[in-house]
Amino acid sequence: MNAGPGAGLPQAFFLPAAPGSRATGQRFCLFHAPAGTPRGRVLYLHPFAEELNNSRRLVARQARALARAGYAVLQIDLLGCGDSAGAFEDALWSDWQADARLGLDWLAAHASGPVWLWGLRTGALLASDLATDTATRAPAEQATGLLLWQPVASGPQALQQFLRLHAASQWLGAGASASASGADTPAKRLERGEPVEIAGYTLTPALARGLQQARLVPPVASGARRLVWIDTALQPAAAPSPATERQLDAWRAAGWSVQARTVTAPAFWQQTGTDDAPDLIAATVSALSAGDAA
Repeated sequence: MNAGPGAGLPQAFFLPAAPGSRATGQRFCLFHAPAGTPRGRVLYLHPFAEELNNSRRLVARQARALARAGYAVLQIDLLGCGDSAGAFEDALWSDWQADARLGLDWLAAHASGPVWLWGLRTGALLASDLATDTATRAPAEQATGLLLWQPVASGPQALQQFLRLHAASQWLGAGASASASGADTPAKRLERGEPVEIAGYTLTPALARGLQQARLVPPVASGARRLVWIDTALQPAAAPSPATERQLDAWRAAGWSVQARTVTAPAFWQQTGTDDAPDLIAATVSALSAGDAA
């Protein structure tokens, strides 16, 4: 399954888990092949829980746009997510890290060119983990670029946002008095080692612990490394927020060339079926193409 002339519709297939993996079974993948020799390879790492489903349509549009621009793009559903094997409650953060490596290994064997890791929301945490892992590989297998869409700065931040969904549902379903009554919270149940059900997903203490340990940390760059950081807003700010700027300074200090911007787009990962974000798609293609040789 190689990128080649006349490539068009994405190719769907199942990729067996890496030999020796804790979690067996197959991972669902979509490969978007460019026409001709790729100008680069892009591995997409999706966000957490329902954000994966909400963002599918827009991510597919972006993947097709990147393929038209000459990039070979692989989307992989992690263990227990989307159409991959397993249930959400089966997964550990380390399983998702292993799946990210699995996807990158497949992409390295089936396409050529600079390697980009594209992470949306919590997918950005996996992307930075994988970039650190590839820093020890041969130069041709190292991640030369990270494309981060609306990244979360840390696993604890992502976990807190997910737990808020439970509070919101309690508020809507039972009123403010119930949510403020001091009832047993999901966070307390996780601390006791109990799984919790939130927005149709069973979150286990083991997965929560792994997520809590995740951080968006820049690996020290050896050679040219590029970070493209894109936030979205209904009314974009002229400059990144102070919190984002501190993050970007850390990447610059680690030797990364940083390009950051905010584009006009809805919070599509929160809304089912939203796929109208032409500024985001155009900005992404432009940012990658500007630095990669054709």
